[in-house]
Amino acid sequence: MKRWALLTTVLVLTASPVWAVQKYDVRGLVLKVDSPRKTMVVSCESIPGYMEAMTMPFTVREPRLLEGLQPGTTVEFTLVVEEDSSYADNVRARAFENLELDPTQARRMKLLEKMVAPSSSLPSVVAIGQPVPDFTLTDQNRQPVRLSQFAGKVVAVTFVYTRCPFPNYCFRLSNNFGQLQKRFKERMGRDLVLLTIVIDPANDGPEALTKYARIWKADSEGWRFLTGTLPEIQQISRRFDMNFYPDEALLVHSFHTAVIDSQTRLAANLEGNDFSAQQLGDLIETLLNHPK
Repeated sequence: MKRWALLTTVLVLTASPVWAVQKYDVRGLVLKVDSPRKTMVVSCESIPGYMEAMTMPFTVREPRLLEGLQPGTTVEFTLVVEEDSSYADNVRARAFENLELDPTQARRMKLLEKMVAPSSSLPSVVAIGQPVPDFTLTDQNRQPVRLSQFAGKVVAVTFVYTRCPFPNYCFRLSNNFGQLQKRFKERMGRDLVLLTIVIDPANDGPEALTKYARIWKADSEGWRFLTGTLPEIQQISRRFDMNFYPDEALLVHSFHTAVIDSQTRLAANLEGNDFSAQQLGDLIETLLNHPK
């Protein structure tokens, strides 16, 4: 009898699956941080062999892992999947490296950033959650456009110049907006406005912007292309921590896409181009559907 009991026990143990903890490297864009609940909502890239790209909440076991994160932060972390739970570990913000800049240009950009430090005549950078000061520029139809006229709507802002030859720089930023226009077609102009501000006003006047808008089949009410004087654009770009300067025939510049909520507060300031249009859209959808 004991032998049968022992054999039965062995068979049960053999038949019982042994769960092995699984770990996956994840990259994504933070949409929301809930520190009290130790949770972050992230628009993730696909994880091969585990899940498609999607938006999901992830818990952490150590609150310190969420420190410094905010909507628009690109993160990398390890997803730990146990038998009856999962959590994010080793969470770290991904530093943006501007691939457009060679080492010499990178040093120049650092010098430029010092030149436009808060002690200069340019305004200070707007912090996340703070109101974005009003500004006025001219659109492709030669009409004045004020930021304040879009109060009550979500506004996304980016900076480009139309002669930019690199497909993964200004073109990508504009393509992101083109994808947003398709995704939120029914809400463009009513709930969502896209503002593309040019940083080369000497060459990008209303006529050039009209042609550029046609390339992207831009909704004239929902997607505006704005120009102004160089000092005006410098003032506005600095508020979003965006810097630029001419270098021979090109412009060397940083990359920023800002998202302003319906209360005209800065909700996110995405640095670089290392995020997808899907992730940017997920961030905007969060603001559209859950205004604070």
